[in-house]
Amino acid sequence: MSSQRNTGSLVGGGLLIIFGVLALFGKIFQTFNFWETFWPFFVIGVGALFFVGMFAGGRSVSGLAIPGTIITTIGLMLFYQNLTNHWESWSYGWTVILMSVGAGIFIMGLYGQNVSQRAAGLRLLRIGLIMFIIFGAFFELIFTSGMPFGLRSIVFPVGLILLGLYLVLSRSGLLPSRSNEESVTSTENSLE
Repeated sequence: MSSQRNTGSLVGGGLLIIFGVLALFGKIFQTFNFWETFWPFFVIGVGALFFVGMFAGGRSVSGLAIPGTIITTIGLMLFYQNLTNHWESWSYGWTVILMSVGAGIFIMGLYGQNVSQRAAGLRLLRIGLIMFIIFGAFFELIFTSGMPFGLRSIVFPVGLILLGLYLVLSRSGLLPSRSNEESVTSTENSLE
């Protein structure tokens, strides 16, 4: 019971600290509209508090890595979109959330020392990355064809090329197959 009370105090206290720091910066830098620019850090802070709870609670609450990663990632996406005013990226931004679920499962497996969770997290992360490249390329290249040249005009075509090379090389046998990865994973499990 006291462990849960300590974790709740850590999370609540952390939220108050974050809110206080943001309010203080807003008052100190009144000429710069701090809240308008850096409000996503409140979301990032909430996500980080899940990791504080995970580390405070031990391996038994390693599952807190999943919501912590999701919320932190959403905060980072909001910060990027707020700075660049590129809110249209939500059309494929959901794939980044899928990647964050995979990263959260991987972190949970890493912290909880569960090899199968780490492997599952990496698989989901890989699927999310592939979907990010495909959907990002679709929305950025097709629907922004008349827009000025920018970094996104390079990133997604290069991503499509790399994804295509990966698929060709992995299916032709030039890259290690998943069965090799699974044998390495089962070897790691037997060593633990």
